Amino acid sequence: MSAPLPEFSELMQHLWEHIYLTGIAVAVASLLGIPLGVWIHRHPRFQNWIMGAVNVAQTIPSLALLAFLLPFCGIGWKPAVIALVIYSILPILRGTLTGLREVSADVSEAGRGIGMSDSQLLWWVELPLALPSLVNGVRVACVWSVGTATICAFIGAGGLGDFINRGLALNNTGLLLMGAIPAALLAISLDWGIGRLQKFLQPWK
Repeated sequence: MSAPLPEFSELMQHLWEHIYLTGIAVAVASLLGIPLGVWIHRHPRFQNWIMGAVNVAQTIPSLALLAFLLPFCGIGWKPAVIALVIYSILPILRGTLTGLREVSADVSEAGRGIGMSDSQLLWWVELPLALPSLVNGVRVACVWSVGTATICAFIGAGGLGDFINRGLALNNTGLLLMGAIPAALLAISLDWGIGRLQKFLQPWK
């Protein structure tokens, strides 16, 4: 006899945990990745070193990274957030760099010609023009984080992956779908919503 499915309140609790993990990770990755992208744009000689390090971190399998973090952070949401931040930095960093490089040199020179400082040029010219590409990086990071966060349930981080783990352990298709379908819908919703924002920013820039 199969185990009864969880109640709706439990589903909402795990959905909120999933959103919380994803939101915190992408927010921290944005706070790290955007300034780092600006700094690399200003100091391109360091790009290969930094991008190489970020790419290497990105290639580490998620389960291996979580296992590596366990002795230092224990189980729970802390190693999960750290892992999600590591995986989210690359698309945000790449989106920031791509957007800044697409800014015309003539526009930058015009800004300097009217007396703008480097910080004014960054905040009032370069970042607004780079915003659509930057938002696209955040969009990719959100979708990746939603998918990776399901694996974080293996270390007790909660989220929708908890239903998937229980479904696999009990061979219960209902539990599997209860975790997989909301996670897929969440990823699709974030991708669509941020994509609409990106399209809105294209003519605005």
